[in-house]
Amino acid sequence: MPNRIAAAFLLAVAAGTVRAADPANIADLRRGFENPPDEARIMVRWWWFGPAVNKTELEREMRLMKEGGIGGFEVQPVYPLQLEGNLKYLSPEFLDCLTFVGQKAREVGLRMDLTLGSGWPFGGPHIPLEEAAGRLRAVKSATAPTLNEGEQIIAEVDGTYFIAGHTRQQVKRPAVGAEGFVLDHCSRAAIDRHLRMVGEPLLGALAKTPPYAIFSDSLEVYNSDWTADFLAEFQRRRGYDLKPVLPALLPTAPDDDKTRKVRRDWGKTLSELADERYLTPIREWAQKHGTRFRSQTYGIPPVTLSSNALVDLPEGEGWHWRTASTTRWASSASHLYGRPVTSSETWTWLHSPVFRATPLDMKAEADLHFLEGINQLVGHGWPYSPPEAGEPGWRFYASAVFNNHNPWWIAMPDITRYLQRVSWILRQGQPANDVALYVPTDDAFASFTLGRNPSVNQALDRLFGPELIPEILDAGYNFDLIDDAAIAQKHVPYRVLVVPRNVKVPETGERLTSYAILTAGDHSGEALHKIVPADLAAAPEIGFIHRKLPFAEVYFVVNTSNHAVHTPAKFRVTGMEAATWDPFTGKVARASASELDLAPYESRVFVFSKERAPEDKAGPATDLGAIFDAKPWPEKFFSGTMPYETKVRVERLATHMVLGFGQGTAVASQRSRQANSFAALLDGPVREAAVVFVNGQRAGSVWCPPYELDIRAFLHTGENSIRIEVANTALNLLSKGPLPDYKELTAKFGERFQAQDMQLVEPLPSGLLHAVHLVAR
Repeated sequence: MPNRIAAAFLLAVAAGTVRAADPANIADLRRGFENPPDEARIMVRWWWFGPAVNKTELEREMRLMKEGGIGGFEVQPVYPLQLEGNLKYLSPEFLDCLTFVGQKAREVGLRMDLTLGSGWPFGGPHIPLEEAAGRLRAVKSATAPTLNEGEQIIAEVDGTYFIAGHTRQQVKRPAVGAEGFVLDHCSRAAIDRHLRMVGEPLLGALAKTPPYAIFSDSLEVYNSDWTADFLAEFQRRRGYDLKPVLPALLPTAPDDDKTRKVRRDWGKTLSELADERYLTPIREWAQKHGTRFRSQTYGIPPVTLSSNALVDLPEGEGWHWRTASTTRWASSASHLYGRPVTSSETWTWLHSPVFRATPLDMKAEADLHFLEGINQLVGHGWPYSPPEAGEPGWRFYASAVFNNHNPWWIAMPDITRYLQRVSWILRQGQPANDVALYVPTDDAFASFTLGRNPSVNQALDRLFGPELIPEILDAGYNFDLIDDAAIAQKHVPYRVLVVPRNVKVPETGERLTSYAILTAGDHSGEALHKIVPADLAAAPEIGFIHRKLPFAEVYFVVNTSNHAVHTPAKFRVTGMEAATWDPFTGKVARASASELDLAPYESRVFVFSKERAPEDKAGPATDLGAIFDAKPWPEKFFSGTMPYETKVRVERLATHMVLGFGQGTAVASQRSRQANSFAALLDGPVREAAVVFVNGQRAGSVWCPPYELDIRAFLHTGENSIRIEVANTALNLLSKGPLPDYKELTAKFGERFQAQDMQLVEPLPSGLLHAVHLVAR
């Protein structure tokens, strides 16, 4: 493994994925923060349903993305939503549309990524059964059992027959013409066939405009734990015959050293085969075609943390920042192997049902991804939706909708600008995590049994236990995951290596002398404090990520809760001045770093440097009165925008003239049945976004706590006109009904999706739910 990882790092240099030059000084950093480059903009997964697409609509939607502050897209053809007019996947008509999109994306100035297939995982009609995902099953029988097509008995031990065959898993959510078996990710013949039959036509259509990256989604090859030549490869790699000891793979086998060794060797072999026969060939193929390999490298088959060294652009998924999420799995690998940018599939299950998600939901979840080390968001997603689809348009079976069919799109440029600024600042310098949390890969392998979906990352919560990660975070540290391959490869500058209880670190030579090693116990946080001071000591609701530059220390700080937090704070920074850099406006002001006063879900950027930032000369707050009364919309099934207008006379302009929309209301829980669905547990005073115009000029928008907007720059003494356009969600219109009926689609194409949480579709309150005050400060 170490030799492959070293070679992978050299390939990263060749692919251009190693860090570009950082800003040279604080002034450069500030300029970049005020006007971040387009490369830091969010991307979206662009679902092409059917695909039933045409060039006119494709261009219209790309231009809308640009207008909304979206920097690019990932093309993902998926299941049909209409009975006729679907272009067959890989047909000349489909490839012609792909060529058009590649050319137009370059013209418009959008990054284009391309999923190397339709649906997920990779596969399709070109994959024969013998190259489909492999499986080993066991049957206890006195006589030889009946075999299914493609199966063979490879051994009989103590009355148990071990049968090699296939999972027969079908590609999930495929476009028309992309149906078929999921390929065997441990078979070089299978991936070569896929690259030849699918990859070559796709990139042939983009020969003049290669995509920025090709993409492999999360490895969800369920029950895949075998391949045709596994026995021979096991013998070659592990040095003994697996057949006599196959009963060790059964769930009923005794949990002893002999069993664990066999299981560990089985898992290690599966992992090596996936590395060598899936990840490596795709990356080499991508480089040959002038693009990069972006990959969600986790799941099944059991790739490891350091398998991410074999891809150009690691990507994660999931908002659970206080667990061993695949988001942190990806960012940790980037930190270990010198990848400056880590993306995450974001908002995958955002506030179900569809169209329920709000801008606040977007921000609150995105901030958790940032806390886990992410600095490139890939929104899930943007449904292609032509005019004939009507309103509120087509949508994916899961997740939120981030196109202009949502009325709160009017605030999208401000939402994406916030996300762009944070993404950019979190790419600067180097990660400053103190703690490396040891991933016991061998222990994960040793827990694998037949029929139980072997996955290293999915074993981590059990191996770490429920308390370890929260203890590290609450003690004031951020952390990366690390495994044996990374430790053996090179020195990585962590202060402490935390080892979970009841696991053993294999021999890694002198590399471990660089770390203070802490075996996790009941008071791991206190033990860490004895080794290294907390990076940021604050209330447990406060999360942070720290980046280090030669001339500055940058902290992104988030209140992750739905209530205001006022807490003493202690940053581990000395001899530097503190400043807040506003991620909404780009403005810089002097700050006190000894306490934090954050509204629900509020976030801030603190920058420590030798530069003394200007002081904010705000005075005591004076409420000049309500300029708009609370006025909810009476029509509950209406989705759109509503104007509120007034005239305001201002006698004197203070340093800040702030429109205050009121406080949000905390809610106890969300109602979604989807366990992974994220929702901000706060109902705002404006539902769901407001764009403010002062004297005919757009002054900004309000869509998240603290629900304020400084309009000082747009006011003058005397009479001023103020107009507020309030937008709600598309859920209200959807709830009017009737809800879509997919019976005819299912009859023609089979059941390719189930729309989630449709029983929860109901109209929401809309408009101004609280009086709007003008406050002088």
